[in-house]
Amino acid sequence: MKTLCHGTDKLYATTIESFLVVECADCRLIRLFPRPTPQQLQSYYPENYWFDPGADTADRLADGWRKLVLRDHVRFVLNALDDAGGDGRILDVGCGGGLLLRELGLPEARLAGLDYSVDAAAVAWGSRGVPAVCGALTRAPFARGSFAVVTMFHVLEHLYDPMAYIEAARELLAPGGRLVIQVPNAGCWQFLLFGENWNGLDIPRHLINFKEGDIRNLLEHCGFEVERVKHFSLRDNPAGMATSMASALDPMSRRVRGVKESPRQKLLKDAVYFLLVVISFPFTLLEALAHAGATVMIQARAKDASPQ
Repeated sequence: MKTLCHGTDKLYATTIESFLVVECADCRLIRLFPRPTPQQLQSYYPENYWFDPGADTADRLADGWRKLVLRDHVRFVLNALDDAGGDGRILDVGCGGGLLLRELGLPEARLAGLDYSVDAAAVAWGSRGVPAVCGALTRAPFARGSFAVVTMFHVLEHLYDPMAYIEAARELLAPGGRLVIQVPNAGCWQFLLFGENWNGLDIPRHLINFKEGDIRNLLEHCGFEVERVKHFSLRDNPAGMATSMASALDPMSRRVRGVKESPRQKLLKDAVYFLLVVISFPFTLLEALAHAGATVMIQARAKDASPQ
């Protein structure tokens, strides 16, 4: 076991405990050490960890920006749906407030969300009209083979047993269905540049830090075949680099930590953060073109399912 770096919760300050980020000498998988207990891990997720915008000008602008950059994910998911035959339902695991599902523009009957947070599921259904339930995918109340597409955006890195989620998703997919996942990519240039300050580590909430090869191996082991890979996310890559450079300016971090600031200070900090996002764009695009982007998004199908 090789120690790569160490750090604590710089983003939300839920703990002062220090953790190691280590790499297995045999399989080269990167993970958090020591691994927190489930009770400890739960305490590292502050209330409103998922995004719930306020009513002021800065929050409305932030929500509008999120909808704009989310089009990247929306196109990827809709393409997966087309590859699955164009019909059927979509399940978003870790749906948060349901924004992605709502932006897909599909009828409510074809959408379903699942999140571990009761409050997030309530917002998804109550505010955005997306049917959502609270729970774990391995015990989700859905029938076998009932979805054309299952999505998991930034879910697997939080799990003790990501293989169980991949296998559960396979059971829920209809014949010819597609699985879409996205995780931070520990093989990116940003990790080399920022080390322990790289936002993709998100110490101590990310238990495993995947490289693209790790995800491919996991999918292969669970009976999936990779069809498409994308190394750039307009929503995540530039913003992730901005947070790596100045985590204290991250809007969600400030909101969750309850930073005291006037409306003018809030707007100014958000403007500086947005400038960092814009400045980060060329670098994040370049690393993605080199297949070393800070995130990796993958579409896969079960090997025994015939293509549509």
